[in-house]
Amino acid sequence: MIKLLFSRINLLLNRCKKFDFIALLAIRLYLIPVIYTGAHSKVVGFSGTVTSFGEGGLNLPFPTLMAFMATGTEIIGLICIALGLFTRIMSVPMIFMMSAASALVHWSNGWLVVAGKGAESSMRLSSFMTWLGENFPGRYNYLTELADPVMLNNGMEFPITYFVMFMVLFFYGGGRYVSADYWLNKRFKLINNG
Repeated sequence: MIKLLFSRINLLLNRCKKFDFIALLAIRLYLIPVIYTGAHSKVVGFSGTVTSFGEGGLNLPFPTLMAFMATGTEIIGLICIALGLFTRIMSVPMIFMMSAASALVHWSNGWLVVAGKGAESSMRLSSFMTWLGENFPGRYNYLTELADPVMLNNGMEFPITYFVMFMVLFFYGGGRYVSADYWLNKRFKLINNG
């Protein structure tokens, strides 16, 4: 009886594999605005990007070149990930960028993106919100109407999450039916899947 039950569950789970492309598409769709935000801010504020890569910021050598490479990688990455074009190849520089961001920018802030209640910054925000509520209740109500304000910690949580998502795309590609890679491979037999 138990063997039959597990056999049927296994059969059902195997049938679900036909829809595995949905997960890969979901990862790509999730990453598009993330990559766009980074690329857009680097393009629009390129001089600020150069400054943040150079002295007084990350202190990287050749900050203009590094900023250009990071910006170009994000622009090309955005296009390729959106189209599912060269997904596995393009995941490599994106993985590198997420690793660099985690190590150079976010590492010193720990894991969490949002500061915990015990963090000094969160306690200061709480004190400010108390003061605001007592002295300017209308402004307090306006700020808290939709959600409680939080203090960002800028930790590694998001970059590492994106790193893992790019790793999935590296190993599995852009997905069947919904990526340019799939249709190019189907047309030209570029990759041997067997």
